[in-house]
Amino acid sequence: MQAERELKGNILPFWLAKVRNAENGGFFGFIDADMVVRKGAARGGLLTCRILWTFSAAYRRYRDGCYLELATWAYRDLVDHFWDAEAGGFFWTIAEQGGAAKEAGKLVYLQVFGIYALAEYYRATGDKIALAKSIATYRLVERHARDPAHGGYFDALDRNWNRRAAAQHYALGRAPKTVNSHMHILEAYTNLLRAWDDPNLQGSQCELLRVLMQRFIDPCTYHSIPLMTEAWEPIGNAVSYGHDIELSWLILEAAVVLGDAMLMAEVERVSLAVARVTIAEGVDADGGVISTGGPAGYTATDKEWWPQAEAAVGFFNAYQISGESRLFEASRRSWDYIEAKFVDRVHGDWIEKVRRDGTPIRRPKVTLWRCPYHSSRACMELTERVHQQLGIAPVR
Repeated sequence: MQAERELKGNILPFWLAKVRNAENGGFFGFIDADMVVRKGAARGGLLTCRILWTFSAAYRRYRDGCYLELATWAYRDLVDHFWDAEAGGFFWTIAEQGGAAKEAGKLVYLQVFGIYALAEYYRATGDKIALAKSIATYRLVERHARDPAHGGYFDALDRNWNRRAAAQHYALGRAPKTVNSHMHILEAYTNLLRAWDDPNLQGSQCELLRVLMQRFIDPCTYHSIPLMTEAWEPIGNAVSYGHDIELSWLILEAAVVLGDAMLMAEVERVSLAVARVTIAEGVDADGGVISTGGPAGYTATDKEWWPQAEAAVGFFNAYQISGESRLFEASRRSWDYIEAKFVDRVHGDWIEKVRRDGTPIRRPKVTLWRCPYHSSRACMELTERVHQQLGIAPVR
């Protein structure tokens, strides 16, 4: 299958060969468009988590020792260098040489990627210490980030898990609550549930799924609401088509793992509605997903790598729900667009961003955010979903 060939032949080889910092440990924090490493760039906890998840998931599927070796390298980096031994949780950045944190605040977005990645490493290797660390991080998030008054989760916390003001929210849009954070809390809890079937975790996940369905998805437009106050008042009216289609399949994944048939039926209805709206409003004539829009039309017409990856999965997920051929074709067009415009045939991996006409925009190859997560996850999801359609047993 094309997605599997792309994963094993291009994406994973790039990250295996180009990003490890053999001298200082962990991974380079910044590599520019010409593959030049920026010396002294901070190392990011999010990048390490996403590499850990990617190569743990790849090893679980393919049992290739080189995938396990890099997953273990990332695991040691995460728990040895990013874990806060005093207050718990993971630092956002550390110096290139390791040691003291450069940014010690507890952005919950990062904490849940730690949960997600450590649970996957456990699923791949059976390492019980990794599972224990994932569970411990989940308990910290529940204790400190959950909003007891209005529900949902705050994202910006200081090193000691006290809330930061919205103005200090340095990564996700300066709002008390964001759909981006909540969808990835959901994804992390889904993966932890696969490894640890705990009733309290089930309860947290069920409540979070309801929050996403009832608070973050507009019942009239079926767009996600990116930014919210703590009392669930929308901030602005922006539309992120990539987050819409990503959320559409993550909510169904969560419902499947929870195993509640009535809840699953409701989630399928909403998931399908979100996917249909994304096709109608967010997909360009060439099959690429536009970045952002609003009531007056598009606000950013460039196209980034991650919405294309999410669209290929999200539209296929909608096809699996409905059987509608146009949804299958939308997924196919998304993949064709990725192959035509985003696969980097010079340096490897994918190009980060193109203009609306498909012209590449010079962007770094590796940053604290630019990682293998979206592209590799899309390839794995598409491979497994096609296998499901063909009756081939999935990897567990």
